[in-house]
Amino acid sequence: MITLVRRRATLCALGTLTAALAALAGCAAETSGGVGRPARPPASAAAPSPPAPPTLAPGPSGLTPVFENGPRSRGRTVALTFDADMTADQGPRAAAGERFDNPALVATLRRLKVPATFFMTGRWAEEYPAQARAIGRDPLFEVANHSYSHHAFTGRCYGLPTVPAARMRADMERAFAAFRAAGVERRVPYFRFPGGCYDQRALRALAPGGVTAVQWDVVSGDAFATDPAAVARQVLDGVRPGSVVVMHCTRSAAPTTERALRTIVPELRERGFRFVRVSEQIGAAGSAGVRG
Repeated sequence: MITLVRRRATLCALGTLTAALAALAGCAAETSGGVGRPARPPASAAAPSPPAPPTLAPGPSGLTPVFENGPRSRGRTVALTFDADMTADQGPRAAAGERFDNPALVATLRRLKVPATFFMTGRWAEEYPAQARAIGRDPLFEVANHSYSHHAFTGRCYGLPTVPAARMRADMERAFAAFRAAGVERRVPYFRFPGGCYDQRALRALAPGGVTAVQWDVVSGDAFATDPAAVARQVLDGVRPGSVVVMHCTRSAAPTTERALRTIVPELRERGFRFVRVSEQIGAAGSAGVRG
């Protein structure tokens, strides 16, 4: 009888020890991801990668497609786009104090919660890497390519120097490399020609890069403007559903843009417009807006 009792006591003790070990193992599993945090999920449960930004199908003869505006009949959307211009040879001017950035404009977009697309030159990203990185990490914004050098891709384009056809794609790729070096995360495969100047030779040169060229249907007139009310009026008079507005975020070349935005944004919202990034409009457009 004493032997049986001893056996039962031993079994009970072993059962208690096993349960305690199991509880400790459970606690360790719950805290292996850090103090007070659940364990990391297995690799198979990791969040899926975000979908690639939409692009348009190639234009006639496989040329780079060109997007000018979104659909007119799919809601009252408008895309504000900002060119961050800086040419390859403007480094000495920046060193002397000329400002090609505009932090106040970016701050106003954030304060007003306005999505926007920045068309950035690679040279601008090199001059202002912290700002380029901050813009590229902000979920309100996306960063597109405006060439590396801001040299023209055709002749006779506002007096800009010209990129030889053989170097056009390399100039574009150099800008994307500058974005990566600066830590820009929300890069999209869109390209805006410096000055908006292009021809079939330029569209053919960029076609292997798989980008969509983005133009606009509303010119803000902010370049070198001195009257923000005039800039606001020009935008408000031109916007229609699906519009793409071209503006600038360089203080030295477009000093009134930020003040104009304070009028443009609330007025367009009062009219029922919704601000979107260019990627949303391209996704909605499908083959619309393509011009070869």
